[in-house]
Amino acid sequence: ETAKTANFRSVPATYHEQTDVGHGRVEVRRYWLVNDISTLPKTQNWSGLQSVAMIESERHQGSHTTHESRYYITTLTGEAKIVAEAIRAHWGIENKLHWVLDVTFREDDSRIRRGNAPTNFNTLRQLSLNLIKHARSNMSVKQSKLRAAWNDSFRFKVLSQQ
Repeated sequence: ETAKTANFRSVPATYHEQTDVGHGRVEVRRYWLVNDISTLPKTQNWSGLQSVAMIESERHQGSHTTHESRYYITTLTGEAKIVAEAIRAHWGIENKLHWVLDVTFREDDSRIRRGNAPTNFNTLRQLSLNLIKHARSNMSVKQSKLRAAWNDSFRFKVLSQQ
């Protein structure tokens, strides 16, 4: 936050900016990467910590604009562009997995909210998805899920990985 307040003038940092246009919105992401972490307190708590990144996102959709700041600690060093690519790749994988879980298992519609149940059910959904994907069927994941529910021999194939 101190670096941000000083507009990174007193903190050596690399900078990268990306602009995405599509789906009726414009998003500008600004990345700063600070490789000198010697002034940060308690860095020994994170094994391998090499740098700290800050990302500011500015999203314009019609007349509505939102701003968001995110912070990352990382073992990566070097240029902000490299960290930007790593973060975008990570979220691309996360978003793709979430989309499959939501479409196939209607995860976003789940009313499970208490205690460890949301985490436990998410784990079961991911396990089910992996079992279905490894069943080597020419059907979609959704079709395979339905077939496993209705067909004992196919369900056995999915569960036994035969």
